[in-house]
Amino acid sequence: MANEAGGISRRSLLTSGGIAALGTALAGCAPAEQVPRDPVADAVRPVVPTGEHQAGIARPAAVQPHLLLGVYDLDGGPVGVLARLGDSILALTSGDHPALAGIAPGDLSVTVGVGPRLVQQVVAEGPGTEPLPAFPREDIDERHRGGDLVIQVCASDPLVPPLALAGLLADTSALTERWRQRGARGPSVAVRGDHTAPRNVLGFVDGIAAPISVDERAESVWIGQGAVAGASIMVVRRMEIDLAAFQRLPVEAQESAIGRERASSAPLSGGAIGDDVDLQAKSPDGKYLIPADAHVRRAHPRPAGVPLMLRRSYSMDDPLGLLFVSFQAELRTFTQTMERMSESDALLDFTLTTATGAFLALPGFDAQHPLGSTIFGAA
Repeated sequence: MANEAGGISRRSLLTSGGIAALGTALAGCAPAEQVPRDPVADAVRPVVPTGEHQAGIARPAAVQPHLLLGVYDLDGGPVGVLARLGDSILALTSGDHPALAGIAPGDLSVTVGVGPRLVQQVVAEGPGTEPLPAFPREDIDERHRGGDLVIQVCASDPLVPPLALAGLLADTSALTERWRQRGARGPSVAVRGDHTAPRNVLGFVDGIAAPISVDERAESVWIGQGAVAGASIMVVRRMEIDLAAFQRLPVEAQESAIGRERASSAPLSGGAIGDDVDLQAKSPDGKYLIPADAHVRRAHPRPAGVPLMLRRSYSMDDPLGLLFVSFQAELRTFTQTMERMSESDALLDFTLTTATGAFLALPGFDAQHPLGSTIFGAA
């Protein structure tokens, strides 16, 4: 459907394929050589925002290098706000939102989660109704714990996340910000198959162990049934890291604290980066090759009795540290892992968590099924 100026209306974009329709329209407007080239847009592929699950969790497989995450309180009911956010996400990812000011969205993805207070309004108990408990090595005030809504915005172009988040907030006046954090990821390292992971500010590859296959994600990431089927539990923790203290350690001591070689990321128990750690491997004199307090031992899912979590963490420069983001089908996947780490994890000696929260990352949506409508209903 054309508008009076001969262009394409927002409604037609959203109902006829969004990005595909926009690309077709641009291709028909002018010869290719007359369209300005955007190197960033050329280097990335658009991320489809619709489907069974939200974007920004398992897709794109190659996680974007820039993130902006905000946590908010909600004034009023969630139905209308979530629907407007969904509409804005469709407009932003299709390039049809004024907030981007003509900048191509590229591989922009937006992920929205709701806090326990909102979930408890429609579900008495179960996934998404539990707040995240307190753990050792935290210094968190009330403003930086919990919240009603989390918005994660990721893209390859560093200009896109702040512009997109500003557009999302401008489209609804019902949100009051608690805190926000930006993060960045460096080049990824090949782990196994198509799975890659970046190095963090400590210099070690972060996110090596992950649920990769469809079956693994069905088991450990997605909530498979019940009132919140298709959703996932999203845990967010802002951790400041005493990098200077960690770097004063000899490299061998750093590797013992992590449980991997710094250069190759191979586990100290032997093998390559993509191999599982052998927690029973010992030296000839009977010492564990992976120390008892090494991070990879304390965070390993097998001793904790939980499945893998899907991590999409980002390094931070202000404050210096790590914005930990994980997705799991059950909150206990994170809490039981954290309990083991809190008992004795050498890495935690260098960290202080200053913001935290658990949210229900909503199921997927499209133009006909508003964001959040499968849980909260439609307006």
